[in-house]
Amino acid sequence: GAPACVRPARACPLRFRYLAKPGLVEMQVITDAKAMRRWSQAHRAAGRSVSLVPTMGYLHLGHLSLVKEALSRSDVCVVSIYVNPAQFAANEDFGTYPRDEQGDLRKLKELGVHAVFMPERLYVVEVCGDKTDGDEENLRTNSPASNSPETNSPVSNSPPETKAAHETYVTAEQLQVGLCSKTRPHFFRGVATVVAKLFNICEPDVAVFGKKDYQQLRVVQRVVRDLDFAIDVVGAPLERETDGLAMSSRNARLTADHRANALAISRGLLVLKNKVATSHRGLDEQTLANEVREIRTGITEAGGEVDYVEVCDQESLVPVKTLPAGAKAVCLVAAKFGDVRLLDNAELGGEA
Repeated sequence: GAPACVRPARACPLRFRYLAKPGLVEMQVITDAKAMRRWSQAHRAAGRSVSLVPTMGYLHLGHLSLVKEALSRSDVCVVSIYVNPAQFAANEDFGTYPRDEQGDLRKLKELGVHAVFMPERLYVVEVCGDKTDGDEENLRTNSPASNSPETNSPVSNSPPETKAAHETYVTAEQLQVGLCSKTRPHFFRGVATVVAKLFNICEPDVAVFGKKDYQQLRVVQRVVRDLDFAIDVVGAPLERETDGLAMSSRNARLTADHRANALAISRGLLVLKNKVATSHRGLDEQTLANEVREIRTGITEAGGEVDYVEVCDQESLVPVKTLPAGAKAVCLVAAKFGDVRLLDNAELGGEA
């Protein structure tokens, strides 16, 4: 039988046997980092390209569109499922983040995914003598309020023989500033670090991320460029529900009223996108400011709490005040309905 860290998923119907190519095996569920690395290296040694889709699980059609994109770009595809504690603060929804392991595995098997990496933990939290102890949740309670070196220095009352083991983090100094970092200063440090770990473990040739988390995509692309990862990071289009709401695992936590009211976000973005598309002279500073104000007002009047609405350069994410004809930008929105924080965006003038 398979070792404990690599277990075959249940047999899938023949019509889904995309993965039954010569030399390929049935979908594997891998929980150990060393086993995952060996799996990927074996395929690459055999001349097969490897793609990775990092997720936190509770997969919806948006996630599955990323998987399809990854499958189209490689010979074998790995999907990681890991709710990363390092990107949640102590007061955020780590404990209530939706999970559905068996449902996720069924969906991935039906698409023909070759391996699912589901580690129990990715961080060594505490070392006591020769033993590893502690819980990854400590990464949230000890998460710094900012990314400055001063606040990153922990104050510990632990005895000398006990120490926190994980202390290495990845940051994109400029791209992670502003937008989501204004209210979640810990977030991109956690994202960039776990993605770097997943890249080192899975060793993909291609990694696919969704454009719904636009700032996250640009941060990952910058980390890959600056740290010389030999990985092609692909940004896949944002997927929407039939009524226009951006697909998100967090949508499941919206009440019926909040779900309906949250459509104010996509409606406002659509108005702006259409205005840019039909304007032959672009948008001057006053016009663009008015459009942004209309989006904010629409969300607020629908009962939402606006985190930000900003129009930025697509690559640098630096805010822009005007949109000359033919210019490309992105309007980024974050807002809460109830206790659920939603992200959405619209690329303006086409894709950079």
